[in-house]
Amino acid sequence: MGDKAQTHPGAAGRATAADHPASVRNVVLVGHSGSGKTTLVEALALTAGAVNRAGRVEDGGTLSDYDEIEHRQQRSVQLSLVPVEWNGIKINLLDTPGYADFVGELRAGLRAADAALFVVSASDGVDGSTRMVWEECAAVGMPRAIVVTHLEAARADFDEMTRVCAQAFGGDDPDAVIPLYLPLYGAQGPDGHAPVTGLTGLLSQKLFDYASGERKESEPDADQLPGIEEARNRLIEGIISESEDETLMDRYLGGEQVDVKTLIEDLERAVARGVFFPVLAGAPAAEGAKQGLGTVELLELITGGFPTPLERRAPDVTTVDGKPRELKSCDPGGPLVAEVVKTSSDPYVGRVSLVRVFSGTLRPDETVHVSGHGLADRGHEDHDVDERIGAVSTPFGKQQRPVSHAVAGDLACVAKLGRAETGDTLSAKDDPLLMAPWEMPDPLLPLAIQAHSKPDEDKLSQGLSRLVAEDPTMRLEQNQNTHQVVLWCLGEAHADVALERLRSRYGVQVDVVPHRVSLRETFANKAAGRGRHVKQSGGHGQYAICEVEVEPLPGGSGIEFVDKVVGGAVPRQFIPSVEKGVRAQAAKGVAAGYPLVDVRITLLDGKAHSVDSSDAAFQTAGALALREAAADAKIHLLEPVAEVTVLVGDDYVGAVMSDLSGRRGRVLGTEQVGSGRTLVRAEVPEFEIGRYAVDLRSLSHGTARFSRAYARHEPMPPQIAEKIREQAKEAS
Repeated sequence: MGDKAQTHPGAAGRATAADHPASVRNVVLVGHSGSGKTTLVEALALTAGAVNRAGRVEDGGTLSDYDEIEHRQQRSVQLSLVPVEWNGIKINLLDTPGYADFVGELRAGLRAADAALFVVSASDGVDGSTRMVWEECAAVGMPRAIVVTHLEAARADFDEMTRVCAQAFGGDDPDAVIPLYLPLYGAQGPDGHAPVTGLTGLLSQKLFDYASGERKESEPDADQLPGIEEARNRLIEGIISESEDETLMDRYLGGEQVDVKTLIEDLERAVARGVFFPVLAGAPAAEGAKQGLGTVELLELITGGFPTPLERRAPDVTTVDGKPRELKSCDPGGPLVAEVVKTSSDPYVGRVSLVRVFSGTLRPDETVHVSGHGLADRGHEDHDVDERIGAVSTPFGKQQRPVSHAVAGDLACVAKLGRAETGDTLSAKDDPLLMAPWEMPDPLLPLAIQAHSKPDEDKLSQGLSRLVAEDPTMRLEQNQNTHQVVLWCLGEAHADVALERLRSRYGVQVDVVPHRVSLRETFANKAAGRGRHVKQSGGHGQYAICEVEVEPLPGGSGIEFVDKVVGGAVPRQFIPSVEKGVRAQAAKGVAAGYPLVDVRITLLDGKAHSVDSSDAAFQTAGALALREAAADAKIHLLEPVAEVTVLVGDDYVGAVMSDLSGRRGRVLGTEQVGSGRTLVRAEVPEFEIGRYAVDLRSLSHGTARFSRAYARHEPMPPQIAEKIREQAKEAS
């Protein structure tokens, strides 16, 4: 770590393939939008010698956020991998979007990483969504550290942010969230703000000055030592309390001086075990500088304190038919097991898959088995195919740098896997395996689309299938009831990116149309109808008369057809024709054009002609009889009702329940879930929750989650139903 007083600038040059899992660190950067994750990644790459100046690779291109969509939206919208080297260790930095709409990319980064850097802005604090991700990491024991950015802001206060982080992330043990360094401040400016120019190492009691653009080490002045000592003692006590040496605390309290080397080793072990969470500072390099503030310290924490892939338990593995399989974690010589954590399309090389290798070694031009199961509900068919991979490479901005192999624990890109989708497993073709999928959020914002023109219509299906193959947090639905193509997304920004990718990447222009809810119709009371279809116009005529009775049935009964004709009034061969006609009319609807359900239609009587009656004539008569019965009956419009569960912080429970009630919802109950959270259960008409994914995020400041499931159809309030009928008449 930085307290090891190492001063060399890092391993310059390009990142290469790792030869052993012990020489790999996989780190995901987590934080809210605008916290400075991408800037921090670029600063770390500059310090490690991977770029020639902040954010620029050797060919002059940008290191991250290089996608045109990211330039236009001025924020990260996808997971980016930036590999660097430090002290002979390959560090895979996974930069994730901070905006809630792209949480799928964040979860992919968490799956691929072995440790997390939580990036918090000194000017903005810690938001609720970042707290939730911290809790998720805590639940699986992922090692974490905290980086405070934006210390140059006028109101930035490192000490205050450390207190906020301890309160937000410390849980039952706030003393486990402690800074390893204190800021060094320069001369106070006219605005009264003193810039941070360096750091004080609490364990080494050294000063690390970055004011010149390069890290310089010195000894503190005598008047600085008392302030350092107090913070140092608190840090030492925090480290010792998490030490595996149970005698160390007693020795320390007894006055024994603990060796700095021992403290650093205990610190590194505690960080790797996920029980101690150091707080550091990070800032980009100034123009012309070689190193950004705190970047050396961060790189040394990552290489010295974060775990190797050998220390991570691999996700559960089964054979493709579901039988459990024991997998030795991270063995380069073991069976090949890798997972596609991200899929993208390149206009020149086609589909590119970013994979995390969990076992074995991945090499170019070998044939692998590609397995994808369990995402059929999101438009992904289960598949098991053998494919020959192309080049294996390491991404760096827009570049793909070829490597000879990717060992267990490493991340790499694979080209030319035409069937591989995000979440798929790659394994040996003679030993196909399947990894348990990671948890992905449900897309709950519907986006109904249609092709802009006939050429777009021809390309739409392929473009959509590629889009959902890249992003499993999207769901493609071909709604058979409303006849709409619906792309389910996580939010408005997610939807905007999907439309932009369809246009720019796949050349498909689409129009967004209002999303239609699947309504139905039913009879509220018993009614009778007579269908008369008689035509004589020279030649063969048409003759069919039938009388029906329609009565309502309980919900979920569908359409029931009963034959009660006596005396052969309707010949036996034409009774199926009547049934076919009434069922066809029921599918079209009888009032507002929505399918008729939950009725019994009884054929009572009719007439036929020995010459002019036909199958087609009785189909038409049956449909006419049903329509006449509907004209004399009260018809209910049925709307779908969803069972909604909302997990929300206690502070927002009242607002959420009030909002649900305002959406014609019925709150069924609440229950406490963990500390400070409540699960609200309600039934809400689907008409009222089309944009609930967006509205709930605003209402709860991004801290609530919800799920929905179809419950039933029930009658719509008369005033709303009447509006629907009027709209149907205008449309026709």
